[in-house]
Amino acid sequence: MLRCRSRPPPWVVLRAVRWLSRIAPPSPATAEPIIRVSNNVARLGEPKEGPKPRQLLSLPPFPSTGTDPLPGRKKDPAAGGQPRRVTAISWVKHYFADIPPEVIQSHFNKGLVHVEGSNHDFQTKENYLIHCLEKIKHNHIMEPGMKIHLPVSVAETKIIKRYDTIPTATLHPNADEIEYIRRLVIHKDSAIIVLNKPPKVPVKGNLPVHNGMDILAAAALSYGSDQGPKLVHRLDRESSGLLLMGRTKDSFTRLHWLFTNVNLAKSSSEIWNNACEATTQRYWALVIGSPKEREGIISAPLTKVLLNNGKAERVILAHPSGIDGSQDAITEYRVMGPTINGCSWVELRPLTGRKHQLRVHCAEALGTPIVGDYKYGWFVHQRWKQMPRVDYETLSGKPYKLRRPEGLEVQKGSVLSKVPLLHLHCREMVIPNISKFLGSSGEWLDECNPWSTSKPDLLRIVAPMPSHMKRSWNVMSSFLV
Repeated sequence: MLRCRSRPPPWVVLRAVRWLSRIAPPSPATAEPIIRVSNNVARLGEPKEGPKPRQLLSLPPFPSTGTDPLPGRKKDPAAGGQPRRVTAISWVKHYFADIPPEVIQSHFNKGLVHVEGSNHDFQTKENYLIHCLEKIKHNHIMEPGMKIHLPVSVAETKIIKRYDTIPTATLHPNADEIEYIRRLVIHKDSAIIVLNKPPKVPVKGNLPVHNGMDILAAAALSYGSDQGPKLVHRLDRESSGLLLMGRTKDSFTRLHWLFTNVNLAKSSSEIWNNACEATTQRYWALVIGSPKEREGIISAPLTKVLLNNGKAERVILAHPSGIDGSQDAITEYRVMGPTINGCSWVELRPLTGRKHQLRVHCAEALGTPIVGDYKYGWFVHQRWKQMPRVDYETLSGKPYKLRRPEGLEVQKGSVLSKVPLLHLHCREMVIPNISKFLGSSGEWLDECNPWSTSKPDLLRIVAPMPSHMKRSWNVMSSFLV
C-alpha cells in the first residue's frame, strides 16, 4: 500500500528558497546577442549600451506677462506695447550670456534641451517620481511658467592658466598690478565701471593687507579723471564676481542709495523708478548637501557677536524677540541641479545687503554651508569629507559614481581638492542705465538725455566663474557612469 507524503508547510519552503537564494542568486538578465560587422568580419556580441544619462540644469521659469523677460535688451519699436516674443534659444542665450552661441545652438541641434510637460508635471517610472520632459526646438515660443532643462555640460569652459590673485608687495601699485586690474574690467561707460573680482583679493585695503581693490582701482581706472572710481558695494575677500564702482559723484551716490534702500534712490522720473525696482543680483554657490525645498525665500534676521575680546566678529541668526539689535535679511534661493558628490549648485538672490548674509543663510537657515566656507561650516566640512555618499541619477533614480575627467587638475581649490576655496560667485547683475540720466558734465537729470533715448533702461552684466569654480563645474557636469 502506497503512502502519500504530506507537503511541507509554506514557511519551510520559503526558508529553503531564501537559503538557496543566498548561495546561488539568480543569473542577471541579459539582452539577446546581435551580429556586429567590422573589417568584413562578423562577430556575435552583446548590443551596445545606450547613452549615458546627463546631469540636467534647470533654468528659472519664464516670467509672467507684465515683466520684461530680457532686461537690458532694446525693445522693437514696431511692436508697440505688445509683449516680447521670446524663442527658446533666445531665453537660453540670455541666461548663459557668457557662453558662446554656437555651443548653445549645438545642444538644440542634438536634441539635448527639454521642457517640462504642460499637461502633467510628473510621472512614475520604476516606482520613482520623475519630471515629464519633452524635447523643444530652438524656435519654440516661450510661454509664462515654462521651465527649460538642459545638460550641465552647456556651461563647461576651458580652464585658462593664469593668476587669480594680484601679487601685492608694496603699498604703491606697480605696473603689473595696474595692467592686471584693467583686464578685470567687463563694463565701462561714462557713469560706472564693473569689475570681475577674483577670489582672495580684499575689496577694502588696510595696513596689514596692503593693496585692496579700492586702491588699485583708484590708481588704474581713473582714465584721466581727477578722481578714481569709488566702490558702490562690497564683496567678501574669499568670494568673487561683479563689483560695481561709480565714476562720478552723482552716479556713486545714486547707486549707493539703490543698494542700501530702493526708496532712497527713487526720484520724480518714472523711467528711473521702474529701473530701480528691476535691480537684482544673482549669485551661484556650491553648497554641501541639498535644501529640503527646491526653491523658496529665506527671511531670517541677522546680528553680530564679538569674539576673542572684540578682536573678531561673527554673524549669526538673530533671536526672534529682536532684543539683540537684529537686522532684517531676506534671500531668494533656487536649486539648479541634482545633488552630486554630496553637493548641489544653488542660485541665490539677496533682497537685502547684510554682511555675510548669503553665507549665514546657507549654513544656518538651510543647513547647507557653502563649499570652502570654513567660518560658518567647519564641522559640516569635516563630516562631508569623511562620510560615504551614494548619489542618484535625476531621471531614473539609479545610483551612479562620479567619473573624474582626464587631464583635469583638481588640486587647485576645486570641490575635489583637500582644501576647497569658497564657491560663492556674484554672476549676474541688473542695474539701471544711470548714464542716461547724467549730463555732459556729470550732473543729475530727472529726465533722460535726448541723445540717449535709444539706449536700454537697464544694464545686465554677467561675469564668468573663477577657475576653481569652473573646475568644480566641469567635474560635476561629467557623464554619469
